[in-house]
Amino acid sequence: MSVADLRAYLAGSWRVKRTLLDRSSGTRGCFDGTVLFESEDGGLGQRERGTISWPTHTGPATRDYLLRPAAEPAALDIYFPDGRFFHTLNLSAGEWTTLHSCAPDTYYVTYHVVSTTRLDYEWTVIGPDKNLLLTTSLFRSTG
Repeated sequence: MSVADLRAYLAGSWRVKRTLLDRSSGTRGCFDGTVLFESEDGGLGQRERGTISWPTHTGPATRDYLLRPAAEPAALDIYFPDGRFFHTLNLSAGEWTTLHSCAPDTYYVTYHVVSTTRLDYEWTVIGPDKNLLLTTSLFRSTG
């Protein structure tokens, strides 16, 4: 499913479910929570809140980004809270693959629009001390 206006598609509240796998050790964990995309600085603020469960730790976890308008309505540029560029997201074709290099690690991501109420994405993180697979599904909140 293609997305003509990414800002409109994402805006609002979503439930997030994420599985975490450390491929080096076989350790598994999960994250459950919410993601709110709300208007901010001409784009969207992304606020993720929830609970992470890992064999050595269970507790609250948060993540924030700023999504700014890109060259076309189907795309947004994603920035860290400190203003550093993260990556571009363009769902005009319903899928998007890109990477973010953060030496010595490389982060590969593939997004897939499942429906108007579901977005999936998968991160592979490779580095000298990292071999992770993070699989996320966002489900639009209803009510």
